[in-house]
Amino acid sequence: MLKHHTAMLLFCAAITAPFSALAQSTPPQPVKWELQVLQDGQQIDSFTGTTSVGQARTDTHHHVVKNNVGCADKPAGDIDLQRTLTVSPIHANSDDITLQIDAQETLQDSSAPVTAAGCKLPPQPRQVNAAHPGLVLKPGEWSTWQIVDKNPSLAYKVRATLATAAQ
Repeated sequence: MLKHHTAMLLFCAAITAPFSALAQSTPPQPVKWELQVLQDGQQIDSFTGTTSVGQARTDTHHHVVKNNVGCADKPAGDIDLQRTLTVSPIHANSDDITLQIDAQETLQDSSAPVTAAGCKLPPQPRQVNAAHPGLVLKPGEWSTWQIVDKNPSLAYKVRATLATAAQ
């Protein structure tokens, strides 16, 4: 009986080995993607990359702004408006591409607070974290993902295409 089970196990392993090797030899599909950051309808930043299905790419962009503050309205109070995006293709074929996107943003409100005497205070930065578990895109077509509705509004325009391994 033990010999029979061992023989069956070896037989099954011999049959599945070629299929396993075939599945492992197919490289993951590379996806070329582009993401535009829109604040109040205007493009303020962009990210591009080529990432294979199952992999992730993380990029951070910095934009330091100086605000005029105080009663003298003098430049001071630098704020680093940092943006970090992680893009991971989780599915790709000629019909659709699915991207997982994680974002961390430092935003500055459109209006700065003022004191009772009318002196400007520095605007307070705020952190925004957003995650899309599976943004489904038609290859080559733009899609918009709204992150923040107002003060300021923030949206991502995203598109992706299948890439060849040489790209």
